[in-house]
Amino acid sequence: MQEDVSTFRLYLMRGLYLLITLGLGSMIWPLMFHHKPWDVMHSVAMSLLAALSALMALGIRYPVKMLPLLLFELLWKTIWVVAIGLPLWRANRLDADAMETFRACLFGVVICPLVIPWGYVLRNYVLKRGDRWGRSPQGSE
Repeated sequence: MQEDVSTFRLYLMRGLYLLITLGLGSMIWPLMFHHKPWDVMHSVAMSLLAALSALMALGIRYPVKMLPLLLFELLWKTIWVVAIGLPLWRANRLDADAMETFRACLFGVVICPLVIPWGYVLRNYVLKRGDRWGRSPQGSE
């Protein structure tokens, strides 16, 4: 599987996984144990980000196997920038917190496409036949 991805690209991916693990983890994990009461949606978002930072650590060891995490990272940040950040920016309504989020998401929108091995994504997620839906013909599983 990894022979489809260059060694240089594997190191870029590992670097991005490490950056996200340390950057996101250092912000989120302390808050998970020392915080004021959160509303439900904020607590869900923080829990999701904590889980994401922990899973990104696996990407350091298994960069190709954890590739869907980088795709998720790119997708959610792109959605936030397009649906939330840009409308706030155009309306001149970005406060300091929203501007910080906008910059962080925009960084992800720029860096993730540079690191993701798009040839591998095309071959293995778009062109490759999907997993079967029913039992195997031998009934072995």
